Amino acid sequence: MDSPLTLDQMFEAAVATVEAFPTGFRGAARAVNLQVTDWPAPDMLAELDMTDPLELTGLYEGIPLTEKSVFDQPMGPDTVWLFREPILAEWRDRGDIALRDLVAHVTVHEFAHHFGWSDADIATIDRWWE
Repeated sequence: MDSPLTLDQMFEAAVATVEAFPTGFRGAARAVNLQVTDWPAPDMLAELDMTDPLELTGLYEGIPLTEKSVFDQPMGPDTVWLFREPILAEWRDRGDIALRDLVAHVTVHEFAHHFGWSDADIATIDRWWE
């Protein structure tokens, strides 16, 4: 089994995932703020009507590219959040996936929201990673 990743190592793994995106997606993904923290903030959980922080491994905050308009007034940069402790908990619980692969999976899933992919598209990606 892998060793747990530090926040910096998990960030580096997520950046490596973005850098491996196909050329047509990489530039748009690079424009997104990528954050790795240990836990989701309480207000994030509240907005999602969640109480267990272990259930949230990642989050996309922003307007999907398919919905953006020049008339939108951004409140901040689009951000993909990865939450280290919930990712580590899932990795330990599953026991069937390399940690860097799980980080890549969560990263791809959250960027899929940024690209405006449908829930069906994301479910297809999820099945590929299982």
